[in-house]
Amino acid sequence: MSRREREFTAYAEERLPWLRRLAYLLCGDWHRADDLVQATLMQLFVKWRQARGADSVDAYVRTMLVRVHLGERRGGWASRVWVGGRTPEEAGREVDVASVLDVRDALALVPPRQRAALVLRFYCDLTHEQAAEVLGCSVGTVKSQTARGLDALRRVMSAVEGA
Repeated sequence: MSRREREFTAYAEERLPWLRRLAYLLCGDWHRADDLVQATLMQLFVKWRQARGADSVDAYVRTMLVRVHLGERRGGWASRVWVGGRTPEEAGREVDVASVLDVRDALALVPPRQRAALVLRFYCDLTHEQAAEVLGCSVGTVKSQTARGLDALRRVMSAVEGA
């Protein structure tokens, strides 16, 4: 195994849980999250020299993951393939508090670009400028997508509370 392969493998093994959580927040499905992570890691392996030379490898990979997710949403895959129902939680995992589950379910109902803006801003704790760079759009677009996403999240959450 070459030095490049060893470095990539070490990085991928260390950051895999983080990538899966981020992918899950973007798409709302553990199986899709695994597919997103796999596609991102394949692209990362090809571009490992560039990623390794970046100021932050995590930021580089996060950008790749978000773009893979949004690219698949644009590419029609999501409109052609839909698996209904909910998959069970991972075996042996303790269920979080009910409010966390409600937010997770509500987040899944927010449109993809708004969800991506919310995840980048509040889960990844990126600034508007950093999120705009990841999403490949203007800062104003990030602000509007975040505001619309929060409004959508609030509407869904109030409907859940009212039910």
